[in-house]
Amino acid sequence: MKVTSRFPAGPSLPAPDLLRELAVGAVRCDLRVGDERMVRFLTDLAARLLAPAQARRHPELAALGFFLRRGELTRTLDALGDSPSTGTAPAGPGGAESALRFPRGLVLHVPPANVDTIFVYSWALSALAGNTNVVRLSERSGAAASAVLTAMHEALRDAPPEVATAVAATQRLIGYGRDDSVTATLSSECDLRVVWGGDASVTALRAFPLAPAARDLTFPNRSSFAVISSASWRRTDETTRRSVLGGFYNDAFWFDQAACSSPRAVFWVGSEAEGREAARDFTRLLLDVVGEKGFRPEPAMAVRQRVGAYGLAATGAARSVSFEGDAVATLELAPEAEIPRDWLGVATFPHRAVGSLQELAGLVRREDQTLTHFGFDRGELLALAERLGGRGIDRIVPVGSALSFAPVWDGHDLLREFTRLTTVTG
Repeated sequence: MKVTSRFPAGPSLPAPDLLRELAVGAVRCDLRVGDERMVRFLTDLAARLLAPAQARRHPELAALGFFLRRGELTRTLDALGDSPSTGTAPAGPGGAESALRFPRGLVLHVPPANVDTIFVYSWALSALAGNTNVVRLSERSGAAASAVLTAMHEALRDAPPEVATAVAATQRLIGYGRDDSVTATLSSECDLRVVWGGDASVTALRAFPLAPAARDLTFPNRSSFAVISSASWRRTDETTRRSVLGGFYNDAFWFDQAACSSPRAVFWVGSEAEGREAARDFTRLLLDVVGEKGFRPEPAMAVRQRVGAYGLAATGAARSVSFEGDAVATLELAPEAEIPRDWLGVATFPHRAVGSLQELAGLVRREDQTLTHFGFDRGELLALAERLGGRGIDRIVPVGSALSFAPVWDGHDLLREFTRLTTVTG
């Protein structure tokens, strides 16, 4: 079966032919880590995504555009600690050993369909590392993904010849139907396979062997939640609380609460009475924000919300369920209930009081990814991270930052994962 080249635009062709073209392009262009040609293309793309009209249509693209600005890319490269001119990592003891950093090679990306922009972050960091990339786009990608592709085509059209040549020769965003032979061919030739989208996707892709020296970088099912200090919430003025709820809305609603980092429960640190009172105020203000944003769930989503909420109640995990207005469902979790990790439908928010952050630590599992927080100082959050000891929670960020992608994701330093080192000892 042939693959369709969605970027750059081109004729459909068999997977082996695509790989041969990319191999020739990689040799001809000789990309390096932090290659200025890739930096120029990414920063031009950033400017297009940050255009006001674009950001109004797809707010998530503004965050993506910010991530791709030259200053952010420079900071990402600087974090490697390499010499910007030589790509040389710090020498060993006495200066006797040097480490040269190079692109890993051919990287195959298999992103999820439910988060339209994740493929850009994955691809952009790999391109910044100088790799040749093949990104398989889902046939179910939505409007935001289409907007990104349009911006990429415009950036390629307007790029200087040396930039356009390097990008067109080494980067491919492709589409194809269910065809195991294509997946097997691409997998067998890549140096790194990056799999997003959950346990099922990871398991399915692992059925296709890699070359002996290649490996997988996987992002399986993850779950996330928010934690708020009841006392801090009570002390905070209403204007600030509304602002916090604006950030929470972005965290939960941008991808229908289905992103791995979107909060699927809210935990209140304090007494049960304080938590119940704070949760009521939280819901009141959230409904105001939802109304201002004009959010209305589609009928299928509304049904899914009710199925999820009543299903949790049927198991005894929720001791009360309330549907607020036309959009939001709130549940009061039983004291012994576990963190709800399955997607319950957009705008479904279980609440539970816990006595302390340390008590919350006892509920965390390895698959828990992002903890968004409000009302705690840095010392309290560091103490929680120390208590967790890497057994769960890879990110602890303020409410409103759940979907802010970073070069370190799920505990992986992605730019380092996309490169390799050659050591030289004199």
